[in-house]
Amino acid sequence: MIAIRGARVLDPANGRDEKLDLLIADGKILSVTSVPEEGDCTEILDASGLVLAPGLVDVHVHFRDPGLTYKEDIETGARAAARGGYTTVVCMANTKPAADNPETLSQILKKGADTGIHVKACACVTKGMQGKELTDMKGLRALGAAGFTDDGIPILDEKLLRRAMEEAARLDVPISLHEEDPALIENNGINRGAVSEKLGIGGSPVQAEIRLVERDCLLAGETGAKVNIQHISAAGSVEAVRRAKARGANVTAEAAPHHFTLTEEAVLAFGTCAKMNPPLRTEADRQAVIAGLCDGTIDMIATDHAPHSEEEKARPITEAPSGIIGLETALALGITELVEPGYLTLMELMEKMSRNPARLYGFDYPGIVPGAPADFVIFDEKELWTVDKFASKSSNSPFRGRTLQGKVRYTVCRGEIVYRG
Repeated sequence: MIAIRGARVLDPANGRDEKLDLLIADGKILSVTSVPEEGDCTEILDASGLVLAPGLVDVHVHFRDPGLTYKEDIETGARAAARGGYTTVVCMANTKPAADNPETLSQILKKGADTGIHVKACACVTKGMQGKELTDMKGLRALGAAGFTDDGIPILDEKLLRRAMEEAARLDVPISLHEEDPALIENNGINRGAVSEKLGIGGSPVQAEIRLVERDCLLAGETGAKVNIQHISAAGSVEAVRRAKARGANVTAEAAPHHFTLTEEAVLAFGTCAKMNPPLRTEADRQAVIAGLCDGTIDMIATDHAPHSEEEKARPITEAPSGIIGLETALALGITELVEPGYLTLMELMEKMSRNPARLYGFDYPGIVPGAPADFVIFDEKELWTVDKFASKSSNSPFRGRTLQGKVRYTVCRGEIVYRG
């Protein structure tokens, strides 16, 4: 048994915010009010002054396994997740080979089961992520696919996407969409605007995202599918989702920490470590993302954890791959950039980072109650720390060297302490 004394328990599932003691054993929470004598416990954690909340859930990570494990693998990705307070992650399907077949999907899930956290996986919407032929969505779902996505590549064939949405609706699983129209993009990863002009490159205009978001919000309403708009970055996209929700479409949206924290100006300071798809936008877009988080248009925060090697990121900006890592800084960025300025309460942040992501995929989420799985994060919401070393294999982050507020002290999954900070 492990006892946790004096924690401030934040439980979005049950609206609880109070100081409590917890007792956990056999992977479950036994009680949330009393703790036995010390002799009955294998360990007692003093959580006085710390916050205990359900384990964070990230519905958008790239663990690069199989095929690109020099960037990350499932074990190192899981360690990075645990260090960031995550007990559940959902891997994207753009591995090599892609997770469009039973063998690759089963391999990912099997390796994920051997980590200390819950590693789930999406399967591809289309074979080879080519946007031409649907995968066996029913068969892949039966094997354990949490949902479906061709993340990294937009699905341009509207008729094919409609069929995919209809099948996802029948299977009652989310279909998550990467929204960038390549016909409008020259040199992706950098917003088309003042910074791209200064760099002398074409860049990616906001309309490339907005156009597909508007199309797919309409398709969601017509098909009844549970559609998740990934890593939303543009003010017009936020407004399109807001309108779709008002019409009753079953649409959710996720925002990455970098999109509510940084603008296109970061590219001038951090170079390729601030290059990602979709790109960092203007201050007006950043504020629109924050407003969407505040009013519920954007349901969740997802990292889009995308590791790359130092050699790859050292290439010229038009040749370097897009993406940054995010699992180990997301909670602190949420506290620093959203809670401290007063945009969200800490409870609302936990909803965006645990409850709402879990609900999207129908994951078990009873909260901090007796009998519930002992999956939670314990953190100091006031502690300052400087971003330095990472548990990830990669370090492609524009936040290196930055001082943030909010430090994970423990991550507990299945009743085991999988990270101590």
